[in-house]
Amino acid sequence: MARGNDDAAKVQNGGKVKHSPKLCGTNYPLSIAFIVVNEFCERFSYYGMKAVLTLYFINYLHWDKDLSTAVYHAFSSLCYFTPVLGALIADSWLGRFKTIIYLSLVYVLGHVVKSTGAIPAVGENVTHVVLSMTGLVLIAFGTGGIKPCVAAFGGDQFEKEHTEERRKFFSIFYMAINAGSLLSTIITPILRGDVQCFGGDCYALAFGVPAALMIIALVVFVAGSTLYTKSPPGGNVLLDVCKCIGFALRNRWRNSSREPRRAHWLDWAQEKYSKRLIYEIKMVLRVLVLFIPLPMFWALFDQQFSILILPWLFCFLTLSCQMLNSLLILVFVPIFDMILYPLIGLCKIKFITFSNSPWKSSPMTRYLLSPALSSLLIFTCSYSLFPEVCVAARRGLTGLSVVSARFVNTLPESLNVSVAAGVDFEIREDFGVSAAKSVARGQYKEVRCNAGLKEYSVDLGLLDFGASYTIVLKEVSGLRAFKMLDIQANDVHITWQIPQYVLITAAEVMFSVTGLEFSYSQAPPNMKSVVQAGWLLTVAFGNVIVLIVAEGAGLKQWMEFLLFASLLIVVCIIFSIMAHLYTYVSPEQLDTMFQDGDGVKV
Repeated sequence: MARGNDDAAKVQNGGKVKHSPKLCGTNYPLSIAFIVVNEFCERFSYYGMKAVLTLYFINYLHWDKDLSTAVYHAFSSLCYFTPVLGALIADSWLGRFKTIIYLSLVYVLGHVVKSTGAIPAVGENVTHVVLSMTGLVLIAFGTGGIKPCVAAFGGDQFEKEHTEERRKFFSIFYMAINAGSLLSTIITPILRGDVQCFGGDCYALAFGVPAALMIIALVVFVAGSTLYTKSPPGGNVLLDVCKCIGFALRNRWRNSSREPRRAHWLDWAQEKYSKRLIYEIKMVLRVLVLFIPLPMFWALFDQQFSILILPWLFCFLTLSCQMLNSLLILVFVPIFDMILYPLIGLCKIKFITFSNSPWKSSPMTRYLLSPALSSLLIFTCSYSLFPEVCVAARRGLTGLSVVSARFVNTLPESLNVSVAAGVDFEIREDFGVSAAKSVARGQYKEVRCNAGLKEYSVDLGLLDFGASYTIVLKEVSGLRAFKMLDIQANDVHITWQIPQYVLITAAEVMFSVTGLEFSYSQAPPNMKSVVQAGWLLTVAFGNVIVLIVAEGAGLKQWMEFLLFASLLIVVCIIFSIMAHLYTYVSPEQLDTMFQDGDGVKV
């Protein structure tokens, strides 16, 4: 089994430990700059592709809303289940560095295949669907496989005495994730909508730019290869763990009635396996058990993006909310790290971060995992206090002064409708339906319509805030417009959602950054990627909960929010008890505890 990061970093010449040069006289290794830039580009690639994915399904592949939403959720879930595979490859076979390299190549290939599927000239619709699904599967394995490895690899770069710098690295790492998300959700929709190619929206370019960013991410990561501290794989860790657990269970079943009771059920494996391995498995299992209630947080959190998806109206508000969330994270992370947490520390409140937890395991030091618990409570409040405002604001969907409209042409000839400057609708004859487009709120008294050599003027009346209209054009004493209201105008201004997003983002910062740090600091050196994957699995199971409840229960929106908030209150109570009983450990001290992988130093 691997003995720790320091042993892994030893080089052949003299057994000295190889460390990366430091950044500007600090204790931060230079190598983390390459890792942070790599993560920024990779997240730009991932979120940039996802920003237009649902529109691609609906407008390009011509899927309906339900199928598009289901595939979107399935892809998102797969991206958080595949980290288990990447973690096992890294910890048992290739090591984190090589795993990131090889799976990044799979990631790039997936983007190339996905972009190729968005080129109309490539083939028929079936070809586009096959290429798109193949590309998404490759992307899911690529992004999921490297996800647990990159964070753990970044933590490996720090010397064990620099725990405070490593803690702050995870905050910087999370900021890089959201900086990439913020820029990508601005740029890729612009590339899709404002750039025309192949006679329509340029999805090939919108997917091609994220592919280029993933190539840059790979190049940047490889460029820093000479600076990295690289921990070798610890052998077939999964097989050793499974064999140890299996032997302990069998031995306990056969001999528990004849031998004295042991402190832990895993101690029944001591006849065959080292005490060090048994202790490491105990560490991992304690952390994974603690993760069991956490998917409920993500079940609520991820709905802020998915619940807004509608066939022709989701784009503006969904992307705006994603950008607001990412922007607030970039603001909150330094505020929490440099102001909020130190102030709480000055008040002598037991609000600790995981990596700085004391080694002693007495009841006085079994502090509540307050960052995670506090975030759960804040998130519950954000959905419990404002359910009516939330639903009312979301009913408008397009928000601010944007209106959605589409036209139905009952004439026997095609029509061109010019609603405003730069907003034209081309409608085929005989009940042809135009694509939905966004227009500004206002009175439209004289809208020009051209049908061949004929020219008409129609009165559309008021197109109100946040509403969606289907307008039927009929020839009755000239051309007349009959409006149908698909979605009502806003009753509540969408800016009422800002307080909710402030609370949600504060919860995410406290919850997610702390989870990354905790997963690394509480894992043994040879299982850090596996524990990171366990943390990411909480996101995957959160999406599964949404699919089960949202798709199967058939509840109204406000009832669904109330159900999730109530469940989260119950989870908070359970989690607080589990957290109080949790004993903090220091994996870096394993080498001082055990001699020759087995005996305990007294």
